[in-house]
Amino acid sequence: MSWYLDNVYDLNKESPYTFYVPSSKVLDKLKVGDLVKLIFVTEKAEDDGYRGERMWVQIISTNGKRFKGKLDNEPFRLPLKIGDEISFGIENICDTEYEDPASSRWDFYFDSLVTVSEDVLEREEFNFMLRDHPNGEDDSGWSIFSGYEDDEYLNDSENFQIVSVGVILNFEDSILEFIHEPPLCAYERDDKGGFYKIDDYDWDGYLNG
Repeated sequence: MSWYLDNVYDLNKESPYTFYVPSSKVLDKLKVGDLVKLIFVTEKAEDDGYRGERMWVQIISTNGKRFKGKLDNEPFRLPLKIGDEISFGIENICDTEYEDPASSRWDFYFDSLVTVSEDVLEREEFNFMLRDHPNGEDDSGWSIFSGYEDDEYLNDSENFQIVSVGVILNFEDSILEFIHEPPLCAYERDDKGGFYKIDDYDWDGYLNG
C-alpha cells in the first residue's frame, strides 16, 4: 500500500474556513523533540473507503522548513511502524502540541452552528439569511437559504441541516461583515451580488407564522 503526505495548504485553500492550519507563530516555535501531526494518505482508496490517517511524528532534525522525524503512533493500516523515520516539510504539518493564538478564530468557524437548507449545500450558493434568537449554546441563530426554496420545501424540516458557519463561509465570506450582528436581522443578496439589510422584514409573520 503506497502513501504520501498531504499538503495542508492545498487543503486549506479548498476549504479555508473548515480546514485548520497552524499559524506561523506556532510553526516558528518548532524544535527537535516536538510532536507534530501529519496526514498520511494512500495513493488509492481502499474498498471500504479507507484513505489514510493522521498520526503524530516526533521531530529529530530540522533544516529550515524541512524536517525529519520518528513516527510516534501505531498505524491503523498503513505499512509503517512506530519509530519509522519520516521526512516532511512545513506544508505537511496539520497540528502541533502548542496552543495556537489563532485558535479563537477557528473555534468560531467550527463551533458556531447555522441552519441551512439542503438546496444551499447542493448549489453552494445562498441569497437570503436571517438571524433569530439562538436556541442553545452553540446555535448562532442564523438560518440560510438559497432563495429558490418554495413554501412546500420550507415547511419540510427534512430539507434542512445544522452545520458549522465555516461550511457557509467556504462558499462566500463577505458575510463576515455582519455575521456578528445581534438578532433580529435579515439580509438578502442584491442585483450587484452583495448583501443588504432588510429593514422592514416581517418579523411578526416569521415568528408567529
